[in-house]
Amino acid sequence: MRINILKYAAIGLGLACFAMTYTSCTLPQSLTVHTKESKKTPANYTYYTSQDSVNTGKINWKEFFTDPNLAALIDTALGRNQELNIMRQEITIRQNEIRARKGEYLPFVGFGADAGIEKTAKYTPMGAVEEQLSTEKGSFSDPLGMYGIGLNASWELDVWRKLRNAKKSAVYRYLGSVEGRNFAVTNLVREIANSYYELLALDAQLQILVQNIEIQTNALEIVRMEKIAARVTELAVRKFEAEVLKNRSRIYYIRQSIIETENRINFLVGRYPQPIPRTTETFLKMQPDSIHAGLPSQLLLNRPDIRQAENNLAASKIDVTVARAQFYPSLRITAGVGYQAFKAQYLINPNSLLYGIAGDLMAPLVNRNALKAQYYSASATQIQNVYDYERTLLNAYIEVANQVSNISNLKQSFELKERQVQALTQSITISTGLFRNARADYMEVLMTQRDALEARFELVDTKLQQMNAMVNIYQALGGGWN
Repeated sequence: MRINILKYAAIGLGLACFAMTYTSCTLPQSLTVHTKESKKTPANYTYYTSQDSVNTGKINWKEFFTDPNLAALIDTALGRNQELNIMRQEITIRQNEIRARKGEYLPFVGFGADAGIEKTAKYTPMGAVEEQLSTEKGSFSDPLGMYGIGLNASWELDVWRKLRNAKKSAVYRYLGSVEGRNFAVTNLVREIANSYYELLALDAQLQILVQNIEIQTNALEIVRMEKIAARVTELAVRKFEAEVLKNRSRIYYIRQSIIETENRINFLVGRYPQPIPRTTETFLKMQPDSIHAGLPSQLLLNRPDIRQAENNLAASKIDVTVARAQFYPSLRITAGVGYQAFKAQYLINPNSLLYGIAGDLMAPLVNRNALKAQYYSASATQIQNVYDYERTLLNAYIEVANQVSNISNLKQSFELKERQVQALTQSITISTGLFRNARADYMEVLMTQRDALEARFELVDTKLQQMNAMVNIYQALGGGWN
């Protein structure tokens, strides 16, 4: 008997060795060839050659946005925005995935109990055995009951760290989901701030339009008096009247834009439409905060989307290792202990005790196409994530470089437009005086007022672009999530 056991053990060991040798010789080649992502960045930003490491992106959003009304909106949105709440649940799902992966490389232990009854046919092998036993040792009950209770356990030994690596991959994906939420926070802060400044710009345009209508109404009265004095015709009166009516109509378009912008903010904040409290400070006098872009290499740590791409890449690299380990033999140990008897009164009895332990070593030998497909897909996914990481880093650098240039150009443009508005505002007074003295045509007065209005509108738009550029570069530098 002992010789047979040794023989079977030798055969099993030989088969296991053959399986391991065959597996190692026929593993598919990696598609990635250990593809390494590039983390190189330029020494500084285009149009910004400072080597100062001070970075505005590290400033907390509560310190960056000093307007209390804007800060209150952002604070409310961080707790009530539906998209962020959805992403919080995604993070919870990732946490549970880690828990599930961790449980896979721990022993599984279960408790079971069973009861049943069986009638064996007389002219079957089992029926013949029962009849013989009944003849030799007395009658058996027929049908025969069966009762049992016991514990069973199974444990896959993580020899190749397949299960632990799967858990490690889940950890990286969890970290990636956290960074994804952080990036969503930066986008939310940016969107609320830009919408808030757009609301202030609309208020300023409405105020400018009301002031301009007052000026045009006064000019209309002057033209009417000039018509009475026979210095102009009815055409001049109608032209000025039409201009006043056109601008009065524009008021309603601006009011509608204000309502839509308020409701956009309300949606981001996660509440139904209501008026948005805002600053009474003159919009054109608002000064954007000074921005320090720091060094491009700081984007690797500051930008949540870059960190998310990095975590996803790390997870995909581990997934390749896990997929490769599927080709190796897996060792599983199973064990059980309990009581079993044909009558309930014999169940808890030393003679009813049974137990067993077994181990099996399994390795895929034939038809491994599914495993190969899984391995090649994991390798391709790793390559995708390498390119995604490099694209994310490049995009972050370009965003900052664009906004640095934008801030500089908008500053110059605003100063020139401000001088343009001053010149056209003075031209209104001059043209009106010349018209009264019959030294200027009414069309000159009308066109001067129209040009002045448009110039003031453009000045407000440029100021809005300045404020948006300040918000956008703060977000591009990685600010807003902390």
